[in-house]
Amino acid sequence: MNADSIARELRGSFYRKNRLAFAAAALASLLNAVLNLILSWLMQQLIDAAAGAPGALPFGVLVRACGGFFLLIFCGAALLFCAKPRFLAAAMEQYRNCAVSYLMQKSVPDFQRPPSAAYLSALTNDAATIENDYLTQQFALLTKLCCFAGALAMMLAYSAPLTLAALVLAQLPFAASLAAGNRLANATRLVSDCNRDFTAFLSDCLNGFPVIRSFRAEIEINKRFAAENHRLEQQKRTRLQLQTLLESAGSFTGVAAQLGVFLLGTWLALSGRGVTPGIVIMFVNLMNFLVEPLAELPSLLAARKAALALVQKLADALAGQTAQPGGQTLPQLNEQIELRQVSYSYTPGKPVLNGLSVRLEAGRAYAVVGASGGGKSTLLRLLHSPESGADGQILFDGIDIRALSSESLNDLVSVVQQNVFVFNASIRDNITMFRAFPDKTINEVICRAHLEELVARRGLDALCGEGGSKLSGGEKQRIAIARALLKHSSILLADEATAALDAQTAHEISQDILSLTGITRVVVTHRLEASLLQEYDGILVLKEGRLAETGTFEELVRRGGYFNALYTLAH
Repeated sequence: MNADSIARELRGSFYRKNRLAFAAAALASLLNAVLNLILSWLMQQLIDAAAGAPGALPFGVLVRACGGFFLLIFCGAALLFCAKPRFLAAAMEQYRNCAVSYLMQKSVPDFQRPPSAAYLSALTNDAATIENDYLTQQFALLTKLCCFAGALAMMLAYSAPLTLAALVLAQLPFAASLAAGNRLANATRLVSDCNRDFTAFLSDCLNGFPVIRSFRAEIEINKRFAAENHRLEQQKRTRLQLQTLLESAGSFTGVAAQLGVFLLGTWLALSGRGVTPGIVIMFVNLMNFLVEPLAELPSLLAARKAALALVQKLADALAGQTAQPGGQTLPQLNEQIELRQVSYSYTPGKPVLNGLSVRLEAGRAYAVVGASGGGKSTLLRLLHSPESGADGQILFDGIDIRALSSESLNDLVSVVQQNVFVFNASIRDNITMFRAFPDKTINEVICRAHLEELVARRGLDALCGEGGSKLSGGEKQRIAIARALLKHSSILLADEATAALDAQTAHEISQDILSLTGITRVVVTHRLEASLLQEYDGILVLKEGRLAETGTFEELVRRGGYFNALYTLAH
C-alpha cells in the first residue's frame, strides 16, 4: 500500500465508528455559536429597554428570554461535555491502533528504516499535535465560521453602513494573521523533526548507559544531551514566539477595529440615523465574531495543514516495504537447508559473504565459527530474513526462502539473539507472547528449556521487569528457547547467544540448545570449547565471507587447517 492510501486510512481512522460522537460535538459547537449571537441580541434589547428606545421588547419578555438562554447554555455544555472528550479519545485511540497495525506488517529489515525513534515521536509528540491542532481545532473552526456568518447577517439587518465599516476594519487583524500563518506551519514541522532527533538521542543514552559508564563518557554525553535539549527548546521557543506575535498582533488590531466601530456607531446614534445605543453595543460585541475568524483563520488553517502533514509524514514512514502476503508454505523442515553460491554485500564491491555453498541436514546441530567480521551473523540473518540484494539461493526442502510466505517463514524459524528482548510482563506472557496455550503445553516447554527452577522460585505470573531487569542473562536466553519450542519451530538460530554470559551459564545454555531434539540448530559461537564442539553434527568455519572448512570437531582438528589455528589460539 502506498503512502497516500495509508494517509487516507489514518485520517479515516479518526471517524471510523466515531461519527455519532463527532456529530454531537459538532452540534454542540454550532449551538455555542448560536448562543453567542443570541447573547449579543439580548444585550441590545436590554440596553434599548433601559434607555427607553422605541421597538425594545417588554422587560418581562426579556426576563423569560434570559431564562431560556441559560437553559440552552446548560444543554450545550452538557452535550459538549459528553461528546467532545468521547470523540477525541476514540479518534486518537483508533489513529494509533491503525498506525501500529500497519507497523506490524512491515518486514524486519524495513522496520529499521526509519529508526524506531521516528515511530516513537510520531505516536507521541506528533500525535499530541494532531489532536490539538487538527481534531480539537476543527470544532473551534466550526464555531467561529458559524459566528462569522450569523454576526454578518445580524449586522446587515440592523445597519448596512456600519456593517460595511466593520468589514473594512476587520481586515486589519486578518492581514496580520496571514503574514505569519505559513511561518507557523514551518515552525511546527521543524519542532516535529527536533522531537524525533531528541527522542532518538535519549533512547541511545538510556540503552547505552552501561557503555557510557564503562568508558567514563558521562561529561561528553551530558554535553551532547544539553545541545540536543537546547536545540529542541529553541525550536519550540521560535514556534511559541510566532504564536505569541500572531496573538498580540491580532489582539491589537482587533481592539483597533472594535474601537473604530464604536466611534462610528456613536456618531450615527448622535446624528439620529436610526442607530440606538443597544445597536452600537451589539455591533461592538458582534465585531468579535468578525475579527476572530478573520484574524485566526490563517493560523488555524496553517496549524491544521501542519498537523495533516504529520499524518502524511507517518504514512510515508509506514509505506516502506511490508511483509508480502501470499507465497508458498512449508509446515516444517523435513530434509535440509541448502545454500547455493550465496553472496551478500552491505557495500558494493565489498562482499561479506562470497559464494557460500553448504547443506545442513534437518534435525541436526551445526556450529558456525570464524574470526570477527567473517560473515557469521550475516549468514544467520539471511536464514531468517531474506534480503533482495543477496545473490544465490537459500533452499528449505528445495523451496527458495524468498518464495515462502512471511507467515510460513516465521513459523519455521526462531532466533535466539545475544540480547533477548523481554517484555515488562509475566514470565508466562513472555513465553507465550501473550497468546493462549494449554497449561500442559506450557509446562512441557518449561521443562525442555530448563526453566523449572525459575518458575518454581518465582511463579509463572511474576513480572520480568522492564527489559527483563528482574531476570538473569541465562534466564532470558531460556525464555527465548521456550518461545521457539512453543511455536514448534523446525529451525533454531542462535547468534552469539551466550557471548554476554559467564562461562558456566554459557556452557549450560549451549548444552540446553544441543539437547533439543527434532529441531535443526545453527549456532554462531565464539566459545571454542572442545566438550561442546564435539557434540555438534558439523562445524562451518568462515573466513572472510567464504566457507574455509566444514566437518566435525575431530575431523577439523585432525586436518590442522584454519579451524585448528583458531582453536589453538583460543587455548
